[in-house]
Amino acid sequence: MAQEGPVYASETLAKQSSFHTIEGRIFPSPNSSITPSWFTSTRIIVNYGQFIGFMKRDGTFEINNVPPGSYLVEVNNPDLFYKPVRVDINSKGKIRARKVNYIQSSAVQQVNYPLKFKPQSFFSYFQQRETWRLTDFLFNPMVMMMILPLILIMILPKMMNAADAETQRELQNTQMPDVPEFSEMMTKWFTGGAPSGSTKQIGRGEKTSTKLVKKRS
Repeated sequence: MAQEGPVYASETLAKQSSFHTIEGRIFPSPNSSITPSWFTSTRIIVNYGQFIGFMKRDGTFEINNVPPGSYLVEVNNPDLFYKPVRVDINSKGKIRARKVNYIQSSAVQQVNYPLKFKPQSFFSYFQQRETWRLTDFLFNPMVMMMILPLILIMILPKMMNAADAETQRELQNTQMPDVPEFSEMMTKWFTGGAPSGSTKQIGRGEKTSTKLVKKRS
């Protein structure tokens, strides 16, 4: 019986040496004051509730009796969001902390230990109501489809009338030099005269006929 006491004590010490402690500190929001509700509502959750810890008055925490392994440490607060941290503990008791990367799980980016949790943002449980703005109305696709054609109808005639009439005629003559103007053709047609092009052709025909008569004579 005398030998059982030291043997049992050595076994318990060996078991206790295989457990470790995760420690760190949580910082409040810099723009808000520290209240007692902040301490009571903030919890440290390890592996989705396998271990749960609370803060001390100075913001530090300790989670004891943690066996070797990989643990996800999260800070649960109803108002503030903290980024989770992955803590790896090997069999020799060496502790390594790294950022959690759900997209590239193999990428390792270490962080300082003991852990330091700082708030990243506030939780917003209610969606803000959208306010009416004039730009939203103007850039609406339906409104743009209605307004743009009206603007083009109003601006294009003014741009065409702003050009000089003589330059327009010159451009028409350069593009179609042999074709007479439509206005001249209409006026001569209504007045009974012939277009200028036809008169030129008739005059040329008379000259050729007179030349033939002279040669015969």
